[in-house]
Amino acid sequence: MNQAFLRAVRLCWRGLILSAALLVPASAVAQSGSAPIDAGGASPASSVVSTDPSGRVLVHATRISQPMHADGRLDEPAYRDVPSIHGLIQQVPKNGTPVSEQTEMWLLFDDDNLYFSCRCGDSNPKGIVANDMRRDSTSITNQDGIAIGLDTFNDHRSGYTFTLTAAGALRDGTTTEERSNFDWNTVFDGAATRSAEGWIGEMVIPFKSLRYRPGREQTWDIQLRRNIRSKNEMAYITKVNPAWLQRALHHYSEAATLVGLEAPPAAHNLEVKPYAMSSLTTDRLARPAINNDVKPDVGVDVKYGVTESLTADLTYNTDFAQVEADEAQVNLTRFSIVFPEKREFFLEGGDIFNFGRSPGGDLGGDAPNIFYSRRIGLSGARPVPVLGGGRLTGKAGPWTLGALNIETQRDAAAKARQTNFTVVRMKRDILRQSSVGLLLTNRSVATAAPGGNFVWGADGSFTFVRNVFLTAYVAQSRTEGRSGNDLNYRGQFNYTSDRYVLAFDRIVVEKDFNPEVGFVPRTNFRRNLAQARFSPRTTRNRIVRQWNYQGDLNYVTDNGNRLESRNLAGTFRADLHNSDALTVQYSRLYEFLAAPFAIATGVRIPTGGYGFTNTRVEYSAGSQHQISGSSSFEVGSFYNGNKKTAAFRGRVELTTQLGVEPNISLNWIDLPQKRFTNTVIGGRTVYTMTPRMFVAALVQYSSSNTSLSTNLRFRWEYLPGSELFVVYTEGRSTLGDVGVPLENRGLVVKFNRLFRF
Repeated sequence: MNQAFLRAVRLCWRGLILSAALLVPASAVAQSGSAPIDAGGASPASSVVSTDPSGRVLVHATRISQPMHADGRLDEPAYRDVPSIHGLIQQVPKNGTPVSEQTEMWLLFDDDNLYFSCRCGDSNPKGIVANDMRRDSTSITNQDGIAIGLDTFNDHRSGYTFTLTAAGALRDGTTTEERSNFDWNTVFDGAATRSAEGWIGEMVIPFKSLRYRPGREQTWDIQLRRNIRSKNEMAYITKVNPAWLQRALHHYSEAATLVGLEAPPAAHNLEVKPYAMSSLTTDRLARPAINNDVKPDVGVDVKYGVTESLTADLTYNTDFAQVEADEAQVNLTRFSIVFPEKREFFLEGGDIFNFGRSPGGDLGGDAPNIFYSRRIGLSGARPVPVLGGGRLTGKAGPWTLGALNIETQRDAAAKARQTNFTVVRMKRDILRQSSVGLLLTNRSVATAAPGGNFVWGADGSFTFVRNVFLTAYVAQSRTEGRSGNDLNYRGQFNYTSDRYVLAFDRIVVEKDFNPEVGFVPRTNFRRNLAQARFSPRTTRNRIVRQWNYQGDLNYVTDNGNRLESRNLAGTFRADLHNSDALTVQYSRLYEFLAAPFAIATGVRIPTGGYGFTNTRVEYSAGSQHQISGSSSFEVGSFYNGNKKTAAFRGRVELTTQLGVEPNISLNWIDLPQKRFTNTVIGGRTVYTMTPRMFVAALVQYSSSNTSLSTNLRFRWEYLPGSELFVVYTEGRSTLGDVGVPLENRGLVVKFNRLFRF
């Protein structure tokens, strides 16, 4: 069966590449000769914002004759000659009212680029939050900034987002089914300057960095946003649901329409990105041990636009040495935990391979992940060499397509054989905001049995009315010697509004379900979950913006209906006007252990049923504070003993360019068998020289594996899309009476260069 599947995939891969152009709908091709669209009677020369007869907001783009440079200064003639976009509408705190600070924006274009600029006034310029200028920093949305969302296929489902902060930080991303993926990177530029009146920002987005339908005259969905962090205020060009918060940028069904834009032909762009690197490695845990092994290496990534909307990526001798180390986590459960993917090749376009996800949000971590890319090129935490592979992703009319094929090499140290991984994803848009799809995965060498491993799955996501989401999927695995009870299925209902949330979820995983290109945290179980939330907003309270009262019931049995886990939780949260939040949660839990559970070295919890309670208090400080982040304290019973936890995760701003991001979790466990402490203490120190150059040091200690690790990274994007990395890693054992003995150490210098044709 696996051989037949591989033959089918090869044919599918070739067919997708050779016939992709045929899949583009005729209506899209015909558009290339269409006349300029009717702008609802409004003239772009007289106004850059208007409405059509149905009441939909129209944003008019303006052509300019001279290219502009992003320097954060509005000194070009276009800013005097072209009216500004104004009239942004608050999402929060006062939904539907005008933005509280003077805001002017411009959307301009020439033959090569799209330009998005702003003049953001601020009555309290000292309160502007601009404390991290790294490109793609996770804290970007917690700063003052602007953003633009572009649905270039006008399908109300997918698009691109570009963000610029008052500190000059840049971030780009994609949207699929109203879900964001900020791991996508392309070539664009931006700059910001600050003054006593506020701040100014400019972005330059090359048309080459976008995919769109054929035709000179374009009609896109567009959303514009300003974030005023000191007031915890967000404003958009259209009125949007306050429950969506930052996600409103990706809800193109509620966006404006961009008209008047004339784009150049979308060429089949070719990008070639070769790399060269040299590494120095020591590994004293390997057998035989490695001491100061020098290894030069080269490789290449190629990106080619097969059609206007389908992109092929090829990689040879793929290397991920520049990727930051995983952050240590505390795990006091009997189940494995998930570490996030950080490798750019798998992150970019990864949203297309999402399976069984609900636009209404995820409801817990028990659900299997049918495709988990960390299964490729990693054996446990040890990297496995990737020989190369390819990927095809994009849209073809109403179809979203993804195909991935990767070959990994044999690695004796990781006990890994040469293996081929194949994933195929197809999804069809139906109705206004619904879709159905299919996912196939294959691993040529299984780990649980001889032969390979194959999984198929079908899913559907349905949005019939606003805020109501229905999602379901079924999947089946094929592994030699494990058949008959190999299904996994799920059904989920979400009603999600700003004031009310109601959700139900049922998951079934049979005992032989085994997706070896996926991740199953829990096997052989049935889970039923119910969740309800009431979140009234205040009108006169000057401290609290919104109250949240939530109840959850999570009930898990095995497939023989024997109770394994139960969690009844009540949560109260107060969201403050200044973006701080206070959360109090009380939980009553039950766990049944069918076998003894080793929770720590030399500590085993006996078989049996255990009921315990837990109270957790958390305070989250907004990014406008010099010390921001979440502080929490937990206390309660724990199996046949007690547990206390104190944790802090956040950021300490020392200067605009220098920050420390501590991650501390202290767990004191008192059991009849033994008292012990499980501790994770870590911190990332980041110094940013420019928005495209920074150095970061991650140092962390974990008592569970008695290790002290260091990861030092220097990244310089010396040209847009071209980078230099210098990475130093070190691991030491904390066991022993003398010193901290070295376990492994590595130094990597990696250089890549982007060529665009």
